Amino acid sequence: MPLLCLFLLAYLLALVSYTAFTIVHHGINLLPVFFGDMAAMAWPGQFNLDFTCFLALSALWVSWRHQFTPGGLALGVLAFFGGMLFLSVYLLVQTGKRGTNPKVLLLGEGRT
Repeated sequence: MPLLCLFLLAYLLALVSYTAFTIVHHGINLLPVFFGDMAAMAWPGQFNLDFTCFLALSALWVSWRHQFTPGGLALGVLAFFGGMLFLSVYLLVQTGKRGTNPKVLLLGEGRT
């Protein structure tokens, strides 16, 4: 688990830095660019569609892990819109709370 935490921290730092740089140089204009690439039916749009599917799967997993409770559904929405920024923090918090048992980390409290 220490390697997972190091991996998550590295990704979080890299992503926050990259996102801040992008916002400073290009503004907060993600959605028109993101969906414009998808509408163009080219490789950047294919990547964005693939990424959207991963976001949906992440949201579904987080919601399922919390047994689709209202709080779990709210976390799922955050997972979908927050992407790796959310998921890295979420997994770091869950690892800190639940210890090093991978079954509990993946399945949640009530399923182990």
